[in-house]
Amino acid sequence: MDVMMFIGSDSDSEIAKDAIEILKKFEVPFALEIASAHRSPERTLRLVRQAETEGAEVFIAVAGKAAHLAGVVASHTVRPVIGVPAESGGLGGLDALLSTVQMPKGVPVATMGMGRTGAANAALLAIEILGLKQAGLREKLADHRKKMAAQIEADSEKLKKSL
Repeated sequence: MDVMMFIGSDSDSEIAKDAIEILKKFEVPFALEIASAHRSPERTLRLVRQAETEGAEVFIAVAGKAAHLAGVVASHTVRPVIGVPAESGGLGGLDALLSTVQMPKGVPVATMGMGRTGAANAALLAIEILGLKQAGLREKLADHRKKMAAQIEADSEKLKKSL
């Protein structure tokens, strides 16, 4: 497994879907677990240790509300941790964003935008990190970017023709 993805609760599974699709598309081995920084701290630590033993190079943590999951994971590993704040009731995700992005000096967490877009970008950032050692992933990512650029060109042409 190259990427270990944690979601704070089952309600975060919808947010993780795009990230999962991207990791599958790029054929990146990954695992997904529900782990809570607050409700299951021992489980979270055990899963981090187990993931490291199984070869995880990058961690992704999706969580809402107090969103300490990414920080807790980062406190137990020296491998890159990417946090994805989840929108939730009450403060609309601002609490999760601030909890994820405001890490103390010395324990970094790369913080993505909120929700599904943030999760998709987390998967892409994980692929970029893995691509530092895996040339095949760098090539797939370069191809992916070329396809996105080509799609913009095609969409622009379609738009012009419709005017």
